[in-house]
Amino acid sequence: QLPLVESGGGLVQYEGSLRLSCRVSGLSLADYDIAWFRQAPGKEREGVSCILGRNGNRYYADSVKGRFTISRDNVAKTVALQMNGLKPEDTGVYYCAAGYVSPGRWSLISPYMYWGQGTQVTVSS
Repeated sequence: QLPLVESGGGLVQYEGSLRLSCRVSGLSLADYDIAWFRQAPGKEREGVSCILGRNGNRYYADSVKGRFTISRDNVAKTVALQMNGLKPEDTGVYYCAAGYVSPGRWSLISPYMYWGQGTQVTVSS
């Protein structure tokens, strides 16, 4: 069983909304920091948002602040990314990742030990 499985991607129009979900198996949400990354064609993978396991603090990339919200459900063992006001530049494959991070380094790839397989988000203009 894969530890992280994403769902919820799809095609949406400009200014539309999508809700991504990351199902976590075999890992405790209280022990692991969970982040969402995205990768557009021809571009590097970038950090979108992170929620810390130990205190629930949340972090966002500047490009998504005020539009995206990360949350977790400890009972369902899921981490969601609510995306509103979507723009074409939000298009890409979205991945969830689990690891141990310090707040200033949440958007780096190296601290994350587990990765999902990704879900495609396409925003049409």
